[in-house]
Amino acid sequence: MTETTQRNRPESPEKESSTLIKRGGGAPATRGRTTIADGVVEKIAGMAARDVVGVHAMGSGLSRTFGAVRDRVPGGGRSVTRGVKAEVGESQTALDLEIVVDYGVSIADVARDVRENVVAAVERMTGLEVVEVNIAVSDVKLPDEAEDEGQSEPRLH
Repeated sequence: MTETTQRNRPESPEKESSTLIKRGGGAPATRGRTTIADGVVEKIAGMAARDVVGVHAMGSGLSRTFGAVRDRVPGGGRSVTRGVKAEVGESQTALDLEIVVDYGVSIADVARDVRENVVAAVERMTGLEVVEVNIAVSDVKLPDEAEDEGQSEPRLH
């Protein structure tokens, strides 16, 4: 019985005082909680997807049309999250992307490259595990098609 009593005692007075000074219950990096909004993950994924060669635009034709109108409104700004939807949990995220590819590229290769780039960027920047990246190819940009994002001739001169 004497042995166990001696083991539980601090070895020296210095050690006893250092345990009393310690506050907060652990390393500073482990105190508190970090939450990441869906919009943050959507922006990261949108930027990463646009960096892939063969991705012409993000979003469906309708969302690109509304986006072109919004871009023309002062203060509207270009939406990086167009065509991206994220669901963020405590430690994982799932993403849905809608893309338009350039004519002539391999859609399977572009989709694979988008997935790899998005997963790498989101996991590196947020620390979240990306459990899935679903990609919907909504259109193919033909070389002779006019841009539908406000690049046409103005109606008034």
